[in-house]
Amino acid sequence: MIRQSFFTLAVLVALGLGSAPVRADPGDRQVEIYRIVPGQHAAFLRFVALCDEANARAGLPPRELYVHKDGASWDFILIQQEDLTPEQSKALDAAFKALKIPQGGKFFIAIRQYIAEHSDTVATGPTTAAEWLKKLD
Repeated sequence: MIRQSFFTLAVLVALGLGSAPVRADPGDRQVEIYRIVPGQHAAFLRFVALCDEANARAGLPPRELYVHKDGASWDFILIQQEDLTPEQSKALDAAFKALKIPQGGKFFIAIRQYIAEHSDTVATGPTTAAEWLKKLD
Protein backbone atom coordinates (compact mmCIF):
# COMPACT_ATOMS: atom_id res chain seq x y z
CA MET A 1 0.00 0.00 0.00
CA ILE A 2 2.74 2.47 0.98
CA ARG A 3 4.80 1.41 -2.03
CA GLN A 4 1.82 2.08 -4.35
CA SER A 5 1.27 5.49 -2.75
CA PHE A 6 4.90 6.45 -3.31
CA PHE A 7 4.64 5.21 -6.89
CA THR A 8 1.52 7.32 -7.50
CA LEU A 9 3.17 10.39 -5.97
CA ALA A 10 6.28 9.85 -8.08
CA VAL A 11 4.18 9.56 -11.23
CA LEU A 12 2.30 12.76 -10.45
CA VAL A 13 5.52 14.64 -9.78
CA ALA A 14 7.09 13.25 -12.96
CA LEU A 15 4.09 14.42 -14.95
CA GLY A 16 4.74 17.96 -13.86
CA LEU A 17 1.41 18.47 -12.18
CA GLY A 18 3.08 21.09 -10.01
CA SER A 19 2.95 23.40 -13.02
CA ALA A 20 -0.85 23.24 -13.10
CA PRO A 21 -2.72 26.31 -11.89
CA VAL A 22 -2.97 26.50 -8.11
CA ARG A 23 -6.41 27.15 -6.70
CA ALA A 24 -7.31 28.37 -3.22
CA ASP A 25 -9.62 25.35 -2.78
CA PRO A 26 -8.19 22.77 -5.16
CA GLY A 27 -10.74 20.02 -4.47
CA ASP A 28 -10.32 16.30 -4.80
CA ARG A 29 -9.26 14.51 -7.97
CA GLN A 30 -9.58 10.85 -8.90
CA VAL A 31 -6.20 9.64 -10.19
CA GLU A 32 -6.37 6.43 -12.22
CA ILE A 33 -3.33 4.54 -13.51
CA TYR A 34 -3.94 1.93 -16.21
CA ARG A 35 -2.00 -0.85 -17.86
CA ILE A 36 -4.00 -1.94 -20.90
CA VAL A 37 -4.51 -5.40 -22.38
CA PRO A 38 -2.25 -5.80 -25.44
CA GLY A 39 -4.05 -4.66 -28.58
CA GLN A 40 -6.77 -2.75 -26.70
CA HIS A 41 -5.13 0.68 -26.37
CA ALA A 42 -7.10 2.40 -29.14
CA ALA A 43 -10.37 0.80 -28.00
CA PHE A 44 -9.72 1.97 -24.43
CA LEU A 45 -9.07 5.53 -25.65
CA ARG A 46 -12.28 5.45 -27.72
CA PHE A 47 -14.21 4.41 -24.59
CA VAL A 48 -12.58 7.22 -22.57
CA ALA A 49 -13.36 9.70 -25.37
CA LEU A 50 -17.01 8.62 -25.24
CA CYS A 51 -17.02 9.18 -21.48
CA ASP A 52 -15.44 12.61 -22.05
CA GLU A 53 -18.26 13.38 -24.49
CA ALA A 54 -20.70 12.57 -21.67
CA ASN A 55 -18.76 14.95 -19.43
CA ALA A 56 -19.02 17.69 -22.06
CA ARG A 57 -22.77 17.18 -22.38
CA ALA A 58 -23.05 17.40 -18.59
CA GLY A 59 -21.01 20.62 -18.49
CA LEU A 60 -17.97 18.93 -16.93
CA PRO A 61 -14.38 19.09 -18.15
CA PRO A 62 -12.82 16.09 -19.90
CA ARG A 63 -10.50 13.83 -17.98
CA GLU A 64 -6.85 14.85 -18.05
CA LEU A 65 -5.04 12.16 -20.05
CA TYR A 66 -1.37 11.32 -19.69
CA VAL A 67 0.13 8.83 -22.15
CA HIS A 68 3.14 6.73 -21.20
CA LYS A 69 6.33 7.77 -22.92
CA ASP A 70 9.19 6.11 -21.04
CA GLY A 71 9.89 4.36 -17.76
CA ALA A 72 7.33 2.50 -15.65
CA SER A 73 4.86 -0.09 -16.96
CA TRP A 74 1.66 2.02 -17.02
CA ASP A 75 0.04 3.02 -20.30
CA PHE A 76 -2.35 5.82 -19.35
CA ILE A 77 -3.13 8.04 -16.38
CA LEU A 78 -6.49 9.74 -16.13
CA ILE A 79 -7.24 12.52 -13.67
CA GLN A 80 -10.75 13.79 -13.16
CA GLN A 81 -12.92 15.67 -10.72
CA GLU A 82 -13.87 13.47 -7.76
CA ASP A 83 -16.72 15.37 -6.15
CA LEU A 84 -19.81 16.10 -8.20
CA THR A 85 -22.82 18.05 -7.08
CA PRO A 86 -26.17 16.23 -7.23
CA GLU A 87 -27.03 18.33 -10.30
CA GLN A 88 -23.77 17.36 -12.04
CA SER A 89 -24.34 13.67 -11.22
CA LYS A 90 -27.86 13.83 -12.65
CA ALA A 91 -26.62 15.57 -15.83
CA LEU A 92 -23.81 13.02 -16.21
CA ASP A 93 -26.22 10.08 -15.75
CA ALA A 94 -28.47 11.55 -18.44
CA ALA A 95 -25.50 12.02 -20.79
CA PHE A 96 -24.35 8.41 -20.22
CA LYS A 97 -27.87 7.19 -21.05
CA ALA A 98 -28.09 9.37 -24.17
CA LEU A 99 -24.73 8.07 -25.40
CA LYS A 100 -25.63 4.48 -24.45
CA ILE A 101 -22.63 4.19 -22.11
CA PRO A 102 -23.16 1.33 -19.66
CA GLN A 103 -23.73 2.32 -16.04
CA GLY A 104 -23.35 0.60 -12.69
CA GLY A 105 -22.12 -2.98 -12.87
CA LYS A 106 -22.34 -2.94 -16.66
CA PHE A 107 -19.85 -0.03 -16.74
CA PHE A 108 -17.44 -2.10 -14.63
CA ILE A 109 -17.67 -5.04 -17.08
CA ALA A 110 -17.41 -2.79 -20.15
CA ILE A 111 -14.24 -0.97 -19.08
CA ARG A 112 -12.56 -4.10 -17.69
CA GLN A 113 -12.33 -5.65 -21.16
CA TYR A 114 -9.51 -3.18 -21.89
CA ILE A 115 -7.65 -3.28 -18.58
CA ALA A 116 -4.83 -5.63 -17.59
CA GLU A 117 -4.18 -3.77 -14.34
CA HIS A 118 -5.11 -0.49 -12.73
CA SER A 119 -4.95 1.44 -9.51
CA ASP A 120 -6.72 4.56 -8.42
CA THR A 121 -6.57 6.99 -5.58
CA VAL A 122 -8.07 10.29 -4.56
CA ALA A 123 -5.77 13.29 -4.19
CA THR A 124 -6.24 16.99 -3.52
CA GLY A 125 -4.71 19.40 -5.99
CA PRO A 126 -3.16 20.97 -7.78
CA THR A 127 -1.76 22.99 -4.91
CA THR A 128 1.58 24.00 -3.46
CA ALA A 129 3.30 23.16 -0.20
CA ALA A 130 2.76 26.74 0.99
CA GLU A 131 -0.98 26.61 0.23
CA TRP A 132 -1.38 23.22 1.90
CA LEU A 133 0.49 24.37 5.01
CA LYS A 134 -2.08 27.15 5.43
CA LYS A 135 -4.60 24.40 6.24
CA LEU A 136 -2.53 23.54 9.32
CA ASP A 137 -2.85 27.02 10.79
